Amino acid sequence: MYSYSDFDAAFVAERNRQFRSQVERRVDGSLTEDEFKPLRLMNGLYLQLHAYMLRVAIPYGTLNSGQMRQLAYIAERWDKGYGHFTTRQNIQYNWPDLRDVPDMLDALAEVQMHAIQTSGNTIRNVTADHFAGAAADEIADPRPVAELLRQWSTDHPEFQFLPRKFKIAVTGSPNDRAVTAAHDIGIRIVEKDGVIGYQVLVGGGLGRTPMIGKVLADFVPQADLLPFVEATVSVWNLLGRRDNKYKARIKITVHEHGIDEIRRLVEDRFAETKAAFNGADLALYDAIKAQFAAPSFTKRPVSAFERTYNSDPVFRSWADTNLAEHHAAGHVIVQISLKAHGETPGDASAEQMRVMADIAQDFGYDELRISHEQNVILPHVHRDDLPEIHARLKAHGLATANIGKISDIIACPGMDYCALATARSIPIAQEIATRFDDLKTEHDIGDLKIKISGCINACGHHHVGHIGILGLDRAGVENYQITLGGDHTENAALGQRTGPGFPAEEIVPAIERIVDAYLTHRDAPEETFLQAFRRIGMDPFKEALYGPQERKANAA
Repeated sequence: MYSYSDFDAAFVAERNRQFRSQVERRVDGSLTEDEFKPLRLMNGLYLQLHAYMLRVAIPYGTLNSGQMRQLAYIAERWDKGYGHFTTRQNIQYNWPDLRDVPDMLDALAEVQMHAIQTSGNTIRNVTADHFAGAAADEIADPRPVAELLRQWSTDHPEFQFLPRKFKIAVTGSPNDRAVTAAHDIGIRIVEKDGVIGYQVLVGGGLGRTPMIGKVLADFVPQADLLPFVEATVSVWNLLGRRDNKYKARIKITVHEHGIDEIRRLVEDRFAETKAAFNGADLALYDAIKAQFAAPSFTKRPVSAFERTYNSDPVFRSWADTNLAEHHAAGHVIVQISLKAHGETPGDASAEQMRVMADIAQDFGYDELRISHEQNVILPHVHRDDLPEIHARLKAHGLATANIGKISDIIACPGMDYCALATARSIPIAQEIATRFDDLKTEHDIGDLKIKISGCINACGHHHVGHIGILGLDRAGVENYQITLGGDHTENAALGQRTGPGFPAEEIVPAIERIVDAYLTHRDAPEETFLQAFRRIGMDPFKEALYGPQERKANAA
C-alpha cells in the first residue's frame, strides 16, 4: 500500500498546524461559526445535530493494522469508544470536542492519515473496489489509479471551490463493486486488444435527483487518464450551476447540456490539458504502482479448513456466506460483517477495531479494506487460517454470517445524528434485521440488498437498493417510501417507487410483505429477489403492499 513521502508528511503537518490555530481562534471567539465553517469543512469537521463530527479519509478503503489500531485509540481517547464506517469508505467520529480535534488530526498524521477534503465543495475521498488487488475477476488493481487521483486532487488550486462536492470511484473488475455509475465520475478499468485503459462515466449521482452515469469515453489510454479527468472537472467547474445548490452537481450539467455536448467540450479542453502534462504524471503513476505489489502468498495445505468446514455448521454457514474468491491459490477474501442483528450498521467499537487489526497482522498480510457497504474486508487470507480467524471474530461479535443478505443493510446515520435528516434510519435497519433473524429466513431469502436513507440526500444509497427505503417528514411524522429493483452494479438501475409511504410502525411489516411476495413468486430458490422483480414486475409487490385494489387500479 502507499506510504507517505516526506512531502506528504510535511503537507499534512502544516495543514494540521493551520487548523489548530483556526480552532483556537474559534474557541476564544475571534472567529464566528459562520467564519469558521468553511475552514472546518476543508478539514472534515461537520457540525451535526448534537455535536461536531470528524470525517476521516480512508483513501480507496485501504488500511494496515497500525492505522486501524490508531482509529481505535482515537475512538477511545477522544470519542465514545466507537467509529462509524461510511458508504464513502471513510470513518466518522460523532462526538468529538472541538478543542480535541487538532490532537485527533495529529494522531491521524502519525499513521499517515488525515481528514482533508472529506467535506466541502471539492473532490472528495476517491473510492475503489474493496476487493482491489485480490479479486479473481480483476483486470488490474484500481488502487494505483485511485492514489494518483488522490494526489492530483488534494489541494488542486482550480478545484477547491467547485459548484458542489465531487465524487470519483474506480473499479478494476467487470463486476462493478464500486458503484461507479452513481458517481460524478466513474472509472472502469478495461482491456482492449491486450492494452489496459479506462472507460469513463460521468454524471451519476443519487440525492434528490438520482441519475445513472453516462459513458463519456469508452477507452482512455493510461497516458491520457489524468489530463482527461482534469478536462472533465474543468468543464463542469465553468458550466456548473452556482445559482442553485440543488442543481449544481455535474449530473444536472450533463442533463441540461446533453452528453454529446459535454463530450465535445471535454475533448476540446482535453486537447489543452494533455499538452500541459509533460509525463510527470506517468512517472508518478509507475512509482505509485510499485507500492501496490502483491504480497508473497504462502503455499500450504488447507486441511484445517476442510476439517472444520465439514464438522462445524456455524463455521460452514459463515464460510459459505462471507468469503469471496481470491486470485491466488489457497486464498480467499474475508468479509467481516459490521451488521450483527440489532446493531448499528457500520459501527465498530475500539475493541473490535483492534481485533480486526490483530487478525490482519497475524493472518492477512497486514491489509484491511473498508467497503462502501459498511463492512470490513480482509483481502488476503489463506484458507487454513480461517478456523482461527472465525473463532476470534465470533468471540467479539464480528462473525455474523449475513454478507449480501437481508440484514446486511446499508443505513445512513439518519435523525439520530444528522442535522439534515428528516427521519431515523438506524432503528429501522435494526428492526428489519432483528425481525428476519427471529424468523430465521434470511438464508432462504438469499441475496437481497436493503439500503436506507434518512433524507433525500440519499447517503444510504436507497435508490440503488434491491429494496430502498427513504425516510421523510410528513407534517411532523416520519414516513417511509419504498423503492424496488435498484441495482448498484455494472447493470446499475434506479429503483421504482411502489406507491404511498408507510409510518415507522408499519415499515417492517411492509418489508415482510414484499419478501413474502418474492418467496411466493420466485421460480426457484436460485432466483434472486432482483431477478424475480425484473421478471414479474412491480404489480405483485404493489398488491402485497396495498391490497388487491392496487392491481385493479393498474388494470383500469
